[in-house]
Amino acid sequence: MIGQRESVGGAHFAFTDRWGGVSAAPYEQLNLGGAVGDTAEAVRDNRELAAKSLGLDPGRVVWMNQVHGADVAVVDEPWGTPVPPLERSPEWGSPVPEVDAIVTTRRGLALAVLTADCVPVLLADPVAGVVAAAHAGRPGMVGGIVPAAVRAMVGLGAEPDRIVARTGPAVCGRCYEVPEQMRADVAAVEPAAHAETSWGTPAVDVSAGVHAQLDRLGVCDREQSPVCTLESADHFSYRRDRTTGRLAGYVWLD
Repeated sequence: MIGQRESVGGAHFAFTDRWGGVSAAPYEQLNLGGAVGDTAEAVRDNRELAAKSLGLDPGRVVWMNQVHGADVAVVDEPWGTPVPPLERSPEWGSPVPEVDAIVTTRRGLALAVLTADCVPVLLADPVAGVVAAAHAGRPGMVGGIVPAAVRAMVGLGAEPDRIVARTGPAVCGRCYEVPEQMRADVAAVEPAAHAETSWGTPAVDVSAGVHAQLDRLGVCDREQSPVCTLESADHFSYRRDRTTGRLAGYVWLD
């Protein structure tokens, strides 16, 4: 259920795998995404299972309506719905704002990011008491969602050289094949994302691009998951399966 977990100075980081939930195929088992076709009941149960396995109150987890943009929201509470929001799904009540990063200074409030090949980015300055979660796909990385999240953290008292950054399972540059022109366009913005597949065709390495951006921002304490979602049967991958579930990354402060 929890594929990776780490604590640093009172900040906690966790990434799920696909196992230990209740969803049926093709979302088996721990699908945490509410806008992929799974039942609302299964996603609610999975979110509760995942939160409780981390010692979190499921009602104190903040989710996003991710749109591959560069907007950031500062949050102090969950969005106000009595059940976990299903992003775009109307049966779960009021819609969640369209943002791709959330930031908080509220201790005990967990921030969550959903992915199935994109890069989940978890950030924390334990000294300042600021955490952020960001969704960095190719468009978001090019658009600057991670620098935007760091800027929002700095605005709340964080310092880049104190920020701890962890990126979770994502499709790797050896597997993320794209057209040549797309690779050129991405590399024009972020050269570190220029890549080649293991079979010799143009590719983009979003994780490498994210880490290069963090490095330029002065974030030195960085770790990248070695897991490629497309290659791993233990993780959801949209590029591999199309109709599939979503993984989650969580970050919070004691």
